[in-house]
Order: sequence, then structure tokens, then C-alpha cells
Amino acid sequence: MTIKGKTVIITGASSGIGEATAKLLANKGANVVLGSRREDRLKILTDWLSSSGRQAVYHVTDVTKPADSLELVKLALTEYGKVDAIFLNAGIMPNGPLSKLLIDEWEQMVDVNLKGVINGVAAVLPEFIRQKSGHVIATSSVAGIKVYSGGGVYCATKWAVRALMEALRIESAEEGTNIRTATIYPAAINTELLNTISDQNTAANFKVLYEKYGISPESVANIVAFALDQPEDINISEFTVGPTTQPW
Repeated sequence: MTIKGKTVIITGASSGIGEATAKLLANKGANVVLGSRREDRLKILTDWLSSSGRQAVYHVTDVTKPADSLELVKLALTEYGKVDAIFLNAGIMPNGPLSKLLIDEWEQMVDVNLKGVINGVAAVLPEFIRQKSGHVIATSSVAGIKVYSGGGVYCATKWAVRALMEALRIESAEEGTNIRTATIYPAAINTELLNTISDQNTAANFKVLYEKYGISPESVANIVAFALDQPEDINISEFTVGPTTQPW
């Protein structure tokens, strides 16, 4: 029931929610294994944690490539001898009306937001099944429980993450592998997600929304830590989080 000594893999770790979670868990004594595409940001974060006496390593990771997720798990096992949890957090949000036919961006969202989670699950599942324990945590979105105009494909990927995680929870209970799951549904959190929106009208609307309501990524990091800190026989499967003043 403690985070200290746990080995936790984090994707999307170079900024936002992933970075905040890496810092919080490392400060609580976890071994953090960090993955994202931006090596410069990963190196700065890992060096900063290591210089503060924290346990941290990284591997440049494109979650759309199954081999990269496998290498991340391999690194955790090589460096720390085990994997206790994986936080599948990488995501993009290039929203826009379906009528804009931003097909390339739709495909990128499916690849990162959905396939990226599937690849992470596939990479870590054999180890979790072997040891009959493990914790899979994923970042969905309030878009995974409520559809909104301009977010059709994004919402679809986040609903899919919700379904995947619930299936994993049910199957683990049926198979007796003791794998816990937690799906997090954040509302307006101040991250780099808005930078991925190419449609100007959509970007402008979201900027106004986030300037009014946005809260810090540490809000979500605290939830990850709370989930990890529960007794092994307790599974809290869903967390919805957002600004108190935002009607979502």
C-alpha cells in the first residue's frame, strides 16, 4: 500500500501530466521509467530527478510502434527487476469538425490515443500475467464519457480507451491475474494538447475555455499516486477530474 520502491512506467512523460506524475512518484520513492518521443525533454527530466537522488531512467518511445513499448518494459526489468505499474498517458487532441475532413489528423489520434494504449497493454501484460499482479492506469478524457461538437474522432478514441480498460479489469478478475486498472477522465487541464489543434476556429474556442477553467497537471498526478497507493485487493477503476468551476 505504498508507492516507495514500486517501478512505474510512464508514457507521454516529457511534459504535462506525464512529467508532473514522474516528479510526484519519484519524490515518493518510486522507480520511474519514462517514455516519450522528445529525447531532449526526457533527458532534462531524468537528469534533474537523478541529481536529486531519485530513481529515473528513460527510453525514447513512439507509442504507435509496438517495439518501442516493448523496449520500455524491457528497460524497466533490466534496471529495476520488475514492473509494478504502467501509466499510459501519451495523447494528442487535434480537434475539428468532421466536415473539415482532417483525415490525417484522425488517423494520428487513433494511432496515438488508442493504438498507443493497446501497444502499452500488450507490452506489459505478459509480465503482469506471469507475476499475477500489476496496475494499468490510462488517461482517457471527459471526452471519453461525454461527446462534444468538434471532437468526434477524439471522443471516439477516448471512449475506446474506456472500453479497453474495463475489459482488462473484467478479464483479469475472471482469470485471477490480479491486474488492477484505473481510467482517468480529465476535463480542462493545462497541458500541450491545445498545441495539436490545427483548425483555427476550434483552437481559438479551446483557448478561451482553457484560459477560463484550466487547472494544473499536478491535479491528475495526485490521482495516479492515489490509485497506486491503494491496497492490492482494492481496485478503483475510474476517476473523473476537472476544475470545480467548469460545467464540462
